Amino acid sequence: MPQTNPITSRATLITYCKRRLGDPVVELNLDDTQIQDRVDDALQYYQDYHYDGIERVYLKHQVTSTDITNKYISITDAIVGVINVFPSTDSSYGSVNMFDMRYQLHLNDLFDFTDVSMLHYSMVMQHLSLLDDYLVGKAPFDYARHTDKLHLYIDWANDVKVDEYIVVECYRILDPETYAQVYDDMWLKRYTTALIKRQWGQNLSKFEGITLPGGLTYNGQAILESANEEITTLEEQMEMSFG
Repeated sequence: MPQTNPITSRATLITYCKRRLGDPVVELNLDDTQIQDRVDDALQYYQDYHYDGIERVYLKHQVTSTDITNKYISITDAIVGVINVFPSTDSSYGSVNMFDMRYQLHLNDLFDFTDVSMLHYSMVMQHLSLLDDYLVGKAPFDYARHTDKLHLYIDWANDVKVDEYIVVECYRILDPETYAQVYDDMWLKRYTTALIKRQWGQNLSKFEGITLPGGLTYNGQAILESANEEITTLEEQMEMSFG
């Protein structure tokens, strides 16, 4: 059965969290900017630690003269980690050289697949790849997320040329504005609600002990403690189940 009020945006997520906390029956002593900040905190935590908050992608980059001068590649801050880098000249991806061993193997052994053992071919290719790692190796690289720079420790003057492509295997944040289903993640909804609840408790705790008209008093400390317990439970669940 479809949801009555599907959560597909930041605004509907905020409305959902406020309803869980009692709005509009209960007055929430919160400023809109405080709520927005807590949503930002929840999304950042989700994207940093939840496996559904990122995706594994292969991005291609066309080398420019600026890259060669800088000796690094600028990368968007949506990239949280780089796994591997594949220059277009990497021999692991084939060769057009007729004297290359792979070319000869393809030419002499694979002209007729009905008469060739793929097991033998696979073993030979693994052996060649191992030799390649020993004798040539992979170009080392370094990526720091907060600098948005991918440093390749290669001979930039000779190993790459302008307009060649470099493929980067990496993890990228799922932008909830593009993939709206992120907002409807059950863990994210509960965590965002708990963060907003903690902010509410912190606000009310400033007025602890003050008697309101009619004899009512604020109990912000109880709300704050309840929210902290919920946050601790959710973060433990993240470590155990979703990290």
